[in-house]
Formats: sequence, structure tokens, C-alpha cells
Amino acid sequence: DLSASRPARDPLRFDPRDPSWPLRDRFVLSNGHASMLLYSLLHLFGYDLSLDDIRQFRQLDSRTPGHPEHGHTAGVEMTTGPLGQGFATGVGMALAARLARSRFARDGEGPGHHLVYGIVSDGDLMEGVSAEAGSIAGHLGLGNLIYLYDDNHITIDGPTDLSFTEDVAARFGAQNWHVQRVADGNDHAALSRAIDAARAETERPSLILMRTTIGYGSPHLAGKSKTHGAPLGADEVRATKDALGWPQEPTFFVPDDVRAWFASCIEAKRADRNTRDAKLAAWRKTNPALADSWDAQRERRIAADFTQQLAAGWEDKKAATRVHSGEVIQRATAALPFLIGGSADLAESNNTIVKGAANVGPGAGAGADP
Repeated sequence: DLSASRPARDPLRFDPRDPSWPLRDRFVLSNGHASMLLYSLLHLFGYDLSLDDIRQFRQLDSRTPGHPEHGHTAGVEMTTGPLGQGFATGVGMALAARLARSRFARDGEGPGHHLVYGIVSDGDLMEGVSAEAGSIAGHLGLGNLIYLYDDNHITIDGPTDLSFTEDVAARFGAQNWHVQRVADGNDHAALSRAIDAARAETERPSLILMRTTIGYGSPHLAGKSKTHGAPLGADEVRATKDALGWPQEPTFFVPDDVRAWFASCIEAKRADRNTRDAKLAAWRKTNPALADSWDAQRERRIAADFTQQLAAGWEDKKAATRVHSGEVIQRATAALPFLIGGSADLAESNNTIVKGAANVGPGAGAGADP
């Protein structure tokens, strides 16, 4: 019963009317096969995703495909599906925020103070890319990154321990992550406390291990691998609705008090946006040159003759490809201030060091997020 409830303290900052609002938090559903979780919340929070769109889930040309697709559905921050991809890209998003804060924020005001949240799965953590991305996130101390690990002990082939038995908490602790456990993923109070603790940790990325039950509420299929990628079936849907005290009809149903509760949450988020936009306007007024530079980088402004700048004067020069590459990197970074790069401890040899630029290291742009 939500009718007497006040709006929950929802930690995510966003505006459904403006999915590209630059001060928003980012949310990455790395386990993209759980896309309906994201679609249902986007609908309830008032994004441009209707109940008819929900009815077209996983149908050809629908706005609710089987995995979220950036640019196709309002509110989807990135395309996820290949396991580990969302995990790694979220690390990049958190690094980008820290760099923006380091370059543009002054006296605690300005861009780059948003957080990056994500949900990751066993499949994500099995992939090597998550180990590599997790290592750099811990090394850089990306305290603006918070991941929730959906630890349901089930894969599509059966129990997770068929292929995955490592100590996840120990692994991430060794990579300098702030690690917490929530014994019951449906314990909202415990989960809220864990998120609060993660938000308070500004010098390490956070991983919250949540023990969950796949197919929760299904009398016969909860906790079973069959619920991973297949519908429950008409009979089990009816049984699940009965078990949860949910009406059988209509098939797609949102109670009025739920609509009202989400509407109050939306209004609270709009008020929060107005406050933050006013602070950003004051920062712009105080730092006009920084504001213009931020706009140019955020909008990816590129000179019309950019490719010509990269190639000019090289027509008859003979050199090793790494020499040509190194010169292109110098020219590209001079023309594109938002470009950063990296090297697997071979920067001197492969000519990837940017002349006159500093290295990104632990603590860049660190500090509490307002």
C-alpha cells in the first residue's frame, strides 16, 4: 500500500523529460537480458515509453528489444548484451565524470559530480574484461562508481557453480573496491543502507553483492534456470499472480496508487534538477571560459578540416607505422581536448605519450559528490 507513503529517497538523479540532462546520474544495466526491469521503471518514471511499448517486448522493431539499445529507447545510457561490456563501459563513464570534474569544477561547483550506477551479473564477472576494467577502476579510486551484483547463483545452464566458484568479494577487495554484502536483495532497507555507504565512499569504487532469487514469486520455477530466458507460461503466470496477491486481469496493470507514488517521485526529481541547474548557471557566470570549453567538449565540436589536419605533410614521409601513429595522436589530442588514451606499459615504445599532457592517476577529480 503506497497511498500513505511519502516519496522514497531515490539516490538516482535524472529528469524523465530530458534524458540527456548533463548533470544526471548514469545507470548501466550490464546484465542486459534483464531489460524489462529497466523498461518498466522508465515507463513508470514517465520517460517516452508507453504501456503499448511494454506490450511489444522483444518484438521486431519495438522500442523494448531483448537487450537495451542506446539511441533506440529513451533513458537507455548504453547498449548492453555482450557480457562484461556494460561493466567496462560504466568504468569509462565514471572516469569521464572524474576528468570533467577535475578540468571544469571549481570550489565544489560545476559539472562532473554525478555518479555511475550499474547492475552486473555472474556472466559479466566471468568475462575477462570485467577483471581488467575492475582493476583500473580500483587503481584510479573511482569512488563515483557503484555496482550492484545480482548474485542469484543461476545461469541459463544451471547452478552458477558449474563454471564460477571464485570468491567475488575477495577478488574485488584485492582490486581496491569497497565491498558490501546484502543477504536478501528484497530487503529494501538493507539495500538502501548499503547504497548510502557506497555513496559515502569517495576514494574507492563500490560493489554490493545482493543475494537474489531468479523468478521470485513463482511457486514452481523460482530459483530455477528455466526462468532465465524463457517465459513462465500462462499457468505459472496465473499461479505467480495469486502467490503475490496480484489481480489476474488486466494482463498489464499499474495500480492508481503506484502511478501517484511515482508521480510524486518525478516532481521531487524535477525540483532537485531546478536547484542543480541554478547552481550550474552560477558556475557558468563565474567561469565563462571554462563553461564554453565544457560545452565544446560535451558537444564533441570538431573542426571541419580535422582529417586534413591529421594527414597534412605526411604524403612523402617514410617511417615506421608507430611513428606515424604517434604523430597522429599528438595532432588529434591537440585538436580534441576531450580525447584521452592509454597504453599497456608500452607508451614510450609505441609513441602513445601525449606531449605536454599529464597522466591520469589515482585521486583525479576525487572528492565528495553533492
